[in-house]
Amino acid sequence: MTAQEQAVTSGPGGRILTNAHVWSPDGQWIVYDTRSDPAGEKFDGLSIEMVNVRSGRTRTLYRSERGAHCGVATFHPLEWKAIFILGPENPSADWPYCAWHRQGVIVEAEPGQEGGAWVRGAERLMDRPRVERLDARDITAPFTPGALRGGSHVHVWDERGDWVSFTYEDHVLAQYKDDRAGNDLNARNVGVSVPGRAVKARKDHPRNHDGAYFSVLATRTTHRPRPGSDDISKAFEEGWVGREGYARPDGTRQRRALAFQGHVLTGDGRTISEVFIADLPEDLTVAGEGPLEGTALRLPCPPQGVIQRRLTHTAGRKHPGIQGQRHWLRSSPDGSRIAFLMKDDSGVAQLWTVSPNGGPPAQLTRNPWSVASAFTWSPDGRYIAHVMDNSVCVSEAATGRTHRLSARSDDPTAPRPEACVFSPDGQRIAFVRRLDHGQDSFNQIHVITLQD
Repeated sequence: MTAQEQAVTSGPGGRILTNAHVWSPDGQWIVYDTRSDPAGEKFDGLSIEMVNVRSGRTRTLYRSERGAHCGVATFHPLEWKAIFILGPENPSADWPYCAWHRQGVIVEAEPGQEGGAWVRGAERLMDRPRVERLDARDITAPFTPGALRGGSHVHVWDERGDWVSFTYEDHVLAQYKDDRAGNDLNARNVGVSVPGRAVKARKDHPRNHDGAYFSVLATRTTHRPRPGSDDISKAFEEGWVGREGYARPDGTRQRRALAFQGHVLTGDGRTISEVFIADLPEDLTVAGEGPLEGTALRLPCPPQGVIQRRLTHTAGRKHPGIQGQRHWLRSSPDGSRIAFLMKDDSGVAQLWTVSPNGGPPAQLTRNPWSVASAFTWSPDGRYIAHVMDNSVCVSEAATGRTHRLSARSDDPTAPRPEACVFSPDGQRIAFVRRLDHGQDSFNQIHVITLQD
């Protein structure tokens, strides 16, 4: 297997790719944000942009105003629109940017538009046809079903372009420093937003707002997990399972499910990450064991019919739990395998997979170097793209054999670990290198084209 690499951006500026869904539906554009530091840890981006992989032309989809910042952009798989995080406008000492003060925003991205910024600011989001808030917010009791009480993050549409997954933290519970009032504590969870039922929140707080989608939590956490149990204290780094869900052992199909990492407490008191799955019902608007919107003391509850299951049990291994570079769980297109990173007995982070129906995990790669990035599957399910030993690589999903696609770089210019993303046609992989420009260096988006 051979490949050809090209840089599609150049010059000064911040450029950060999200770990998946950065390609436009036709595979000609890549969406990114403009956070300034190499890893995007500073949430200081002011615009969402896209670049044409053939011409190198860039276009600004959204530019924030009034002290807000934006980032972590992904494309819809079928339509010309993107979704991203928007931090608070007019941030203040009592409402700064943080995990529970952000929201999802959708912007249209018509490829024929030219010129400068298409949309500036968010003062009339619900009045503009090209921009809409994804999730409503209501932080004052009694809360509104379908609205969040906090902030959402890393928004990704499913492969059909219907539902959006995200991670979530809760403003209401973040105000509690302990549980002496008998309350839950804020914890990261995984949520889902569904279209077709817009939510209007009461405007009795200046930070409340409406949303175009109905949003719920899909996971259940506890701040007091029982040692050795399947209780989780944190749910995060999720991914949709299959284009059409996955096949159950009885031959029926679970149409919608999210795989995610969950923090569990081992019998000897260690916190490790394991693979979990949340099977989702078709209707997410029906309350389950508790109110969808939560209470002043309790987290929002998942809808009726959500089933949360643990898929891996690795506490007895030499290197237990999900480990290695930060990554999001990713499913094969047919939904039969969920990929994650775990160290082998030599301490090398390898690709592993597990069935959504459970069973022992299977080691896929057996390389002398650790997988060093987030990863994605090719659309045909044959390969997984990732960084390893300062190179962009693909590993065969059937055999685990790894192919190096780019020459090994020195450390300063090595492919960055945040993203290694297959295009919709499976012929290209988007990633980032940091290259010198004058006296400084900047992230540049690169593309590798596979040539069999």
